Formats: sequence, structure tokens, C-alpha cells
Amino acid sequence: MFLVRSAFWLTVAFMTIHPQNLDLGAAATALSNQAVDAGKRVAVAEVLGTDCTALRCAIPAAPAAAPLPTAAPVAAATARLTPSLSPAPYPRPRPSWLG
Repeated sequence: MFLVRSAFWLTVAFMTIHPQNLDLGAAATALSNQAVDAGKRVAVAEVLGTDCTALRCAIPAAPAAAPLPTAAPVAAATARLTPSLSPAPYPRPRPSWLG
């Protein structure tokens, strides 16, 4: 009921206070067009702003001191195949005072 009353009073307030010479549809369309144009400008600036040749951009740069993985995948594979040593957790027993 609160939402219905709020919507009613907001509608009444908008109808009494709204600007007389404003077309909301045209204003929304103009604002939307401005946002799309700004997005296009940002995208074009990002694309044109990269300064690299086609070959250098096509091949990603590899880190120079990247360590090679050695035993981590083997340990992960064996961990999945071996059962865990601890039993599965069980819930605690119900206290006697709860009946």
C-alpha cells in the first residue's frame, strides 16, 4: 500500500510542478543520442590511440621471468584421485536439554 500511495503522490506532484514547455520523449531521445555519441567517441579514441604495428599487437607479450609449472598439476591430479584421510564432517549431536 505504501508503494501505491507513494506512486500516486509522486504523480500528482509531477503533474502540478512539471515544466510546461518540456517534451519528455524528445528530451530522453536527445540524452540517449548524446550518450551513444560519447560512447562512440571513447571507443574510437581507444582504438586509434593504440600505437603498435599489426605483428606486435597480434602476438601477446610473454612475461620474461615466468616460472614453468612443474609439480602443481601432478599434485592436483593425484589429490583428486586419493580419498581424504579425515572422515566427512557430521553435525554435532543434539543437546540432551532440547529433548
